[in-house]
Parts: sequence; structure tokens; C-alpha cells
Amino acid sequence: MTQPDLFGFTAAPAPPPEPPPAAVITPADGALPPLADVATIKRRLAEVFPEGLADRNYVVREMAARTVFALLYVGAVEDSGVWLAPTQVCRMSDAQAALTDSASRLAFRTASTRPGFAPPGEPWYKDNTREPIRDETLRQGLITYNAVALREGIATTSSLGRYALKRSFADLITGPEEGFAEAAQTWAATHLSADQLARTAILRDRVAGREAVEVRLPKGGSRVMSPGTSSVLTKAVVEEFAPRHLIEPAVLWISESATKIVAQDDALMRRIGLPIDQQKLLPDVVLADLGGERMRLVFVEIVATDGPFTEDRKAELLATTRTAGFPDDQVAFVSVFEHRGAAPAKARFPSIAVNSYLWFMAEPDLVVWLKAGKGL
Repeated sequence: MTQPDLFGFTAAPAPPPEPPPAAVITPADGALPPLADVATIKRRLAEVFPEGLADRNYVVREMAARTVFALLYVGAVEDSGVWLAPTQVCRMSDAQAALTDSASRLAFRTASTRPGFAPPGEPWYKDNTREPIRDETLRQGLITYNAVALREGIATTSSLGRYALKRSFADLITGPEEGFAEAAQTWAATHLSADQLARTAILRDRVAGREAVEVRLPKGGSRVMSPGTSSVLTKAVVEEFAPRHLIEPAVLWISESATKIVAQDDALMRRIGLPIDQQKLLPDVVLADLGGERMRLVFVEIVATDGPFTEDRKAELLATTRTAGFPDDQVAFVSVFEHRGAAPAKARFPSIAVNSYLWFMAEPDLVVWLKAGKGL
């Protein structure tokens, strides 16, 4: 109750403050699912789908956020009987998205599938650009990661809706902000495959921090490298790649730059004739496999941002190994990346030398061979 003032007058109660605009809007009649704005969806997608997933960009980019928004907007959620067509994402607009009442959403759901429909404002995409939504964001992305259900029995080229959010994913994306990070981890643990989870866990466990990176050598002992992604990748090469893919690995050389040598086996390098004084010539890591009938040299380039093995770089090193008496078939070249979806892997793939290998820290058992010549 409002108390009277000094003169005995009672003031009228102040009106309640206007609530701030909500990132998640729940329809009053409950006929449609709650609706999160595109910016919130995009931020949350990046939390749900961590680094290391194949084609992660398909499920965290703006197009993915808009697709999820459109699915929510029309009410295309599992078991609702409502299915979205990719053209409905194209025909959404910022002006239409701002109309969040149930009547506007239901009207759009019905009208947006008709030929010639135009939303208020500028459509997000042209109708003839729906293929990336269908093929990348939905099929290779959200369906692969168990976030979207596919309606069976509908032809690929049909204009009928075929896609709906899984109920659990819709609840996650439109859930409360408090506790979202924990909810996202729980959802991922129960909906992503064991292989997908393993890849992201490897990256998460090896994420570069501010502390120095200790590299344990195959023959015992360790070396300390400066913090950073390159050091984390180097550690993975020595501790994960080498024991998995070499019979009896030995570390001949590790460097952080052209001037800082982390580890060097002078005796073995002299014995095999490698130029230990030509620091600028050698790559980031040099391994030897001592377990076969003939010793094999493995040159490794760490690609945190740039610098895989190109044809020129490979030819330069082969000239050195030939001088040392090594046949070409005893020399291997490996370019190392964080994961297949990493920006350097995508950007530098066309320049990587043929008859060389690619290795990804997130998938330690996988080695990709760029084989030249006929036959498999």
C-alpha cells in the first residue's frame, strides 16, 4: 500500500516499467512454439555445435540461424504436423520476422508456399538460391547432427515442406539463457554420435591456452614450447600422430620458428646426413620411423594459419634428402591441421603437394593421402 506523504496526500502508484524486448517470444495462445531472434539463434548454434565437427560452418552461419528461425516461425517442430519448405526461408524478410504475433506467423505459414508470394520488405534470399539451404544447412548440417527431422515419402524436388525441428532441439534453442551452456552440452552428449563427440573432445582437451605446452618425446623426456595453436598441434604430432602411424618413431627436430629449436637429435641427423646447420630449410617437425626394413623420414609442417607442403617446398626438401642418399619413397611429407573444417585446411588445400599426406588433430586415426597416378 502507498503511504501518505507529509501533508496526508496519497500518490497514485507508478505504472510498472515496460519490460525489455525479449530474445525469446512465447505466443500467448500457445498454438506456435516460442520464437528466438536470429542473433540469439546464431550465438546459440555456435555453442551447441563446437569446433571440430565436419561441415560445422553449415550449422553455425547466418543461413543456418535464419533457417532455424523460419522453422520456429511457421511452427515446423517434430510431431506438430507442420513441415517447412526451403523456399519459406528464402521468402522470409526482416520485416516479416518482426511480426511475431500468432496471426502473422500463421498467415505467413499458409501464404509463403504459394507461387508469387512476396513478404513485406526485402526477402532474405531469392527462390533460386534455396539449394544451399536444402543441401548444406539442412541435409549435410542440421539433419546430420540430429537437430532436424526429415519427412519421408516426399520427392526431393517437391514444393511441399519436408523439414521440422526435433522437439528437443527446438526446446533447447528457445530455452532460458540461464543454464544454456550446460543444456547445450547435455543435448550434444545425447544427440551427437560418438565419433562426432570424440572429435570435438580432442580439440577441446588440446585447446591452446596461456600456459606453456609440454611435448613428451617418444624415447623419454620432454620439451616445453610457447603457448599457442602451433605448439598444441606440434604436441599432437609427437604424442598422437607418431605412435599411431609410425612403427618406431623418433624425433629428429622440432622448431617453433626459423631461429628457435625446441628439440634436435644431432647424432642421428649427422648419421643420416641431414643438414643440421640449415635451420631455415627444415620444416617444423622432422620424424624418423626406425621400425621398418628401411628407415623413413617424415617431414611435418604445422599449419595453424599458413604453410603446408607445396610442390616447391617438397621439391626443395627432396633435393636435400637425395643428396643425403635417401630414395624418394623413403621420404614422406605431412601437412597438419586442427580439423577438416579449419579455415587453413579449406584455404590451402588447392596448394598442397600431391603424393603428400594430411593429418587432422581432431581425427588422430585418419591420414589423407593425395595420391597421384592411376589406380587405387
